[in-house]
Amino acid sequence: MTSMLEQLTTADTSMFRKKWSSEERLDGKTAIVTGANTGIGKETAWDLAKRGARVIMGCRNIEEAKDAANEIIKDTGNTAVVACQLDLANTKSICDFTEEIYNMEIPVHILINNAGVVMCPYEKTTDGFEMHIGVNHLGHFFLTFLMMDLLKNSAPARIINISSIVHKMGKIQFLDLNSEKSYHPVKAYAQSKLANVLFTQELAKRLEGTGVAVYAVDPGMVYTNAIRHMNTLIQNIIKKYNFLVKTPAEGAYTTIYCAVTPGLEHGNGGYYSDCGPSTCCRAARDEESAKLLWKLSCNMLGIRWR
Repeated sequence: MTSMLEQLTTADTSMFRKKWSSEERLDGKTAIVTGANTGIGKETAWDLAKRGARVIMGCRNIEEAKDAANEIIKDTGNTAVVACQLDLANTKSICDFTEEIYNMEIPVHILINNAGVVMCPYEKTTDGFEMHIGVNHLGHFFLTFLMMDLLKNSAPARIINISSIVHKMGKIQFLDLNSEKSYHPVKAYAQSKLANVLFTQELAKRLEGTGVAVYAVDPGMVYTNAIRHMNTLIQNIIKKYNFLVKTPAEGAYTTIYCAVTPGLEHGNGGYYSDCGPSTCCRAARDEESAKLLWKLSCNMLGIRWR
């Protein structure tokens, strides 16, 4: 397995890249962004609101989410920004959030599965899933499942799953997805990010002809409070090589690119970084692994995807 140090110091060359921008408008469109109270998610929500979209911020910490929503409203002048409670570590919360969205009786054109945990100590979700696979993969898998009818009825629509270059370090432990036999925070995180890409590729096949497209995004190495669980050595490395690390605003570029760029439907199921198509690892392109993970995810959640 490639060391985390090598990943951190060699993966991102965004400092040499030209900044991306687009004047595309989203008036009349509705976007959901999970984990939008801070970091990349907040920057994404701010950008979409600036483009005229109705933005629904799905966040675990509702008070922080309301404060962030008020900041965005004040800055953009877009009053159609709302914060809703969403805890991706709790399937009941996901159901309640989805019910709240359906009760709004509005179309949803963009679903951005952004929220996540990074290299945290071993912990389980309310439903008994290891936290990384539970939040980063299963939580968004379940949310997407519940939102699917609304997305199809709102087509053309887009789903964006936030992964990471760290997926290349990942391996799906099909016999120990919850890391109960062996746990390492880096391996658990990498597994969940690989799961994001496999989910994207399998979902794309199932969505052919529906008008709903799905993309996996690597935002790059971004300095946010998500690094708080990393050990001191890694945090110090990030600070030392901060010229290689993106700001949250820069980290949001590729997500926004996939959300607003016209004609991107032909890239359905693709993996994107630095505002363009990129290449995921061989394991992330394994069709049998994607199908098996899909089946296992449905079984763990107790759902049947039509």
